[in-house]
Amino acid sequence: MTTLAPTEPLPRFAVFGAGAVGSYYGAMLARAGVPVVLIGRPAHVQAMRAHGLRLQTADFDERIAVHADTDAAAVAGADVVLVCVKSGDTEAAGAALHPHLGPQTAVLSLQNGVDNAERLARVLGRPVVPVVVYVAAGLEGPGHVRHHGRGDLVLAPFPQAARVQAALARAGVPTTVSDAVPQALWTKLVVNCAFNALSAITARPYGWLWAQAGVPEMLRQVVRECVAVAAADGIALDAAALDADVERIAHSMATQMSSTARDLLRGHPTEVDHLNGHVVARAHAHGLQAPVNHALQTLVHLLEQGRGA
Repeated sequence: MTTLAPTEPLPRFAVFGAGAVGSYYGAMLARAGVPVVLIGRPAHVQAMRAHGLRLQTADFDERIAVHADTDAAAVAGADVVLVCVKSGDTEAAGAALHPHLGPQTAVLSLQNGVDNAERLARVLGRPVVPVVVYVAAGLEGPGHVRHHGRGDLVLAPFPQAARVQAALARAGVPTTVSDAVPQALWTKLVVNCAFNALSAITARPYGWLWAQAGVPEMLRQVVRECVAVAAADGIALDAAALDADVERIAHSMATQMSSTARDLLRGHPTEVDHLNGHVVARAHAHGLQAPVNHALQTLVHLLEQGRGA
């Protein structure tokens, strides 16, 4: 494990987009004494300032003192910025961050989808590190995040990786640095394409979905469409292994509802255009078809319109 030298200062972190995922990692860093500021929505920031950030996990339930702000300017002076906004807000996040980043600041994209780092880099005019995030967390209310499982990160290589990895390890966040991040992002995308939209459409958890007649075969078709599109984009995926992953998640996360489902229930915009919709768009770009992904995307759009999201 990489460690920081005793005399080496801890890197300063900023979390831009402190929702459930950003708040979890921000809380873990703050709890370990790593300097961090969380930038989020006013009600959440107000609650964190007044009472600290309550983090509930299987091992502890604590209120953690954190620095919190609503202004992107709060990232000034950070060595590392963790971008955790929804995929639809990527370009706006880049525009807000751009004036406040130092020349050596490492920008990491901890977002769903496969192209956010690339989109963010275009806005910022600088490299952005793609990160694969494996965590289940939810906001229970302003100033309160509940951790449901995992928390490990896979980072693409970048110059400051060892120092960042050491700080995250101090915070109890397992990390690896890998050249295979594009494949890992696509693998995660496929699982999200399988469950997120369908969980949102039915307002049901993964285990219930898997038990319904026709659903396992439908999910296998989603996987095959994704694998074909990934191959056209130069990413080789194993369809049989992905089928097994989908079935495993249906059982191991049987009571879990997707983030897309939670967004719909709250009347928030979903990320479906960057999940199933990304597969559809890339399929069309290559002259392919992705009819099941397209149907799922369309049905989520209809629900968004019906619920005013």
